[in-house]
Amino acid sequence: AVVSTQSTGGEIENYPAPYENTTFWSKVESVTEPDATAKDIAIGFWSSGYYCGEEKHDDVCATGREFDGDNSLNELLNNAPASYFGHVLKFKESVTVAYMCSRNNN
Repeated sequence: AVVSTQSTGGEIENYPAPYENTTFWSKVESVTEPDATAKDIAIGFWSSGYYCGEEKHDDVCATGREFDGDNSLNELLNNAPASYFGHVLKFKESVTVAYMCSRNNN
């Protein structure tokens, strides 16, 4: 899963930040799924494609699984897809970002 990292005082910390504490997702848009919201994109990436987004969008991903708090995604991503096509992202503006892959980072 790709997640945005936290930045404090100009330094980038090496741990994932909660969605609400990031600006990364608001600075990108999906080229492959233009109707996906920033939160849909973030949820798709952090769940390795297990969830499509916050709400079900038939045009956002094939699984049709929405994040509704059911906690059916294994905390180690053991039931998430082994590969995820994801989104082709386009930045809305020139920006420096930090991100990390949390898959197999346990």
